Amino acid sequence: MHEEISNKKKNNKPPDDEPEMSFWEHLEELRAHIFRSLAAIFIFAIGAFIAKKYVFDYVILAPKDENFLTNRLLCRASDLLHIDALCIGKLNMSMQNINMSGQFMTHMYVSLIVGLVVAAPYVIWEFWRFIMPALKPKEKKYSRGAVFFSSLLFIAGVLFAYYLIVPLTINFLGTYQVSEQVANQINLNSYISTVLSVTLAVGIVFELPILVYFLTKVGIVTPAFLKKNRKIMLVIVLVLSAIITPPDVFSQVLVCIPLLGLYELSINISKRVYKEREADLAA
Repeated sequence: MHEEISNKKKNNKPPDDEPEMSFWEHLEELRAHIFRSLAAIFIFAIGAFIAKKYVFDYVILAPKDENFLTNRLLCRASDLLHIDALCIGKLNMSMQNINMSGQFMTHMYVSLIVGLVVAAPYVIWEFWRFIMPALKPKEKKYSRGAVFFSSLLFIAGVLFAYYLIVPLTINFLGTYQVSEQVANQINLNSYISTVLSVTLAVGIVFELPILVYFLTKVGIVTPAFLKKNRKIMLVIVLVLSAIITPPDVFSQVLVCIPLLGLYELSINISKRVYKEREADLAA
């Protein structure tokens, strides 16, 4: 009887007693997650490639149009405040392609980027599934909603850049002239790279609270450290905004405001995580 009970205990081992995966098994698991993520990006990229007219006419090229939502709102604000400089009207610039395969390659490049942006929540979820088994039960509990908030912050950053920074960037750089004798004939690749690089960069930067959460969790960052280095962070934010925005003060300020807000949010998140970590260490 005692032997049967002991055999049952051996056969019903708790999950914690299961042998750990080897390095190659982890690598194989990571490969599977990466493959599924790339498949999702590729599927959405095919959809974006097929919907060429909508993607280019109503998304990529729309911010330069005077009927774009942000441009119309700025013109209304200009009328109310009697500040003509706010209004973004019809831009006096032409766009051209000088390479034989330029438009086709641009079409493929934009489709891949659109696929990446649309599939971003799924990609984040796949990588979270890879990381989650390594977390302790309590860490899993406190990490609930990580995929949702990571996706939400990324999408918020993309929308913020697309609807605010991109139109101002295009208006400033597209209309800037060193002389009236020099007309702006914008290269298609230059326009596309400006729109996509600014949008993606701001979307990634908006992940700052998630980064601070995990750095605090592993003990690399503390709330005191973040508070102490506020001035240094202000300089870093200014430099970062200067890199991802055009060289005009107004756009840099627009990027700095949400980044500083995210930094303050990160401090509050770090406080909560730090208290929980200290309580666990004390226990």
